[in-house]
This record gives sequence, C-alpha cells and structure tokens, in this order.
Amino acid sequence: MNGRVSRTRQHGTLGRSWECSGDCADMSSYMNRCHSFRVMSGCWMFYDQPNYMGHQYCFRRGEYSDYMSMWGSSSWVRSCRMIPWYNGSYRMRMYERDNYMGQMMEMTGDCDNFMNRYNWSHGCLSCHVMDGHWMMYEHPNYMGRMWYFGPGHYRNFSNWGNMRFNSMRRVMSDWY
Repeated sequence: MNGRVSRTRQHGTLGRSWECSGDCADMSSYMNRCHSFRVMSGCWMFYDQPNYMGHQYCFRRGEYSDYMSMWGSSSWVRSCRMIPWYNGSYRMRMYERDNYMGQMMEMTGDCDNFMNRYNWSHGCLSCHVMDGHWMMYEHPNYMGRMWYFGPGHYRNFSNWGNMRFNSMRRVMSDWY
C-alpha cells in the first residue's frame, strides 16, 4: 500500500504545498516550515527533528490544520516516515534489562498498562519486534509521548532518551 501526505506552510492547509509519497529524513530542502498537513492515505510517523529523531507522532488519513497545538509544542514537522501496511500476526519479546537480559515477556496483543500487568519495577529496557508494527506510549491507556517500533532489534533504549513506556498497541490494518 502506498501512502501520500501533503504539507503546507500556512495555517488551515492553505499556501504553498509539497507532496510526499515515502520517507523523508529532512524536509528543510523542500520547505523551511510546516504549519499544517493532510494525510491522504496510509499511516505516518512525524518527527520534530530531522533524521527521524525527536518526538514522534502518529497520524492517519485526515486534515491537521493545527497539529502544533495538538502536540502542545511549537516545533514543526522536520521528517516523516510511512508505516508499512501490515496484515499478519504480531509478536514482540520485551526484556526487563538492556541487551535482552532479565525477565522476558512475549507480546502478541495490546496492553493498556504494562507496569500493572507484569509488575516490572523499571519497565522494559530492550525488545525484539519479530512480527508487526507497534506503538509504545509513555503512560497507561495509550497516552503521552509515543514511539514507533517496526520489526527489528532494540537492545538499549538509552539511545532513545531513556524512554519508559507503560502501554503498547499494534498498528492494525484498520488504521490505514
């Protein structure tokens, strides 16, 4: 599935626009500011820093004329990445410590409060996503800062700002 997003400079999705149909590590060569955008298809992660760094935000199809107030931030979108469409099984191993050490839990479904369900005092500090795409959230009930995890190895979350998450859910096909 191919995704498209259109970004504009001025408020209310008016003004000069630029259309993107794939990942973009640095939007500054296309436009220096983005005040609003429209997701025309797909599911996208937006970042407030170049090279897919900084705070992450997930957006589905729709118009976002004032996303900065939604974020509670004055930062502009600096990079974006399309989350690939997926319709298979979901599986992720989560570990209590860095480098896949300590207690391990295998997840196949959503969890609205990880700390309460598994009683890990420090949360999960590394994981291996084997199948599917996942969103991790700072607070229970899918609230707060979010992080996207696609298939791969995540040995140490200190590279990601020492994040601690308390809920997670699968990026399902109905998000597209």
